[in-house]
Amino acid sequence: MELEEIKQNLKETRDKLFGILKGLNGDQLNERKDEDSWSIGQICQHLAKVEEIYVVAIKRGLQNTEESSVEHKSIDSLLDRKIKLAAPDIVKPTDERYEYEDIIAKLNSSRQQFVEMLNALEDPSILSRRHFVHPAFKEMLLIDWVKSTYLHEERHIQQIQDIINGVR
Repeated sequence: MELEEIKQNLKETRDKLFGILKGLNGDQLNERKDEDSWSIGQICQHLAKVEEIYVVAIKRGLQNTEESSVEHKSIDSLLDRKIKLAAPDIVKPTDERYEYEDIIAKLNSSRQQFVEMLNALEDPSILSRRHFVHPAFKEMLLIDWVKSTYLHEERHIQQIQDIINGVR
């Protein structure tokens, strides 16, 4: 998958998320079905944090000068919500109350950092030749890190839609 196609998937997924968030009020963004679940606002904060951490991880992976022998990972399992994944503490959301404008600003900022990092690559094919350790998938090519960004977001879009539709 070429980088331009990945960037298009990133844009489409983010546009879909923004379309779902549009018109939600503060109560809808901050309501939690129970203390063990996240609100829509917390999910969005998590998405922004993940994207920011991915920028750091990918940049670290790019600093490695050795060609990677890591194979592509099948990361489509991210879309299977029956497979439970625990978020590392560093990307867990806080309990603060979120307003629509703040959520949009956080998501725009994290995406801008992510796209700027991708656009700064002189040779995008390096993403397929370098790797970094992912918390869930272990050693993973950087190109798979990039792809997993929109798959991860799609997973949480499904979760948000379930919250909005009252699915438990």
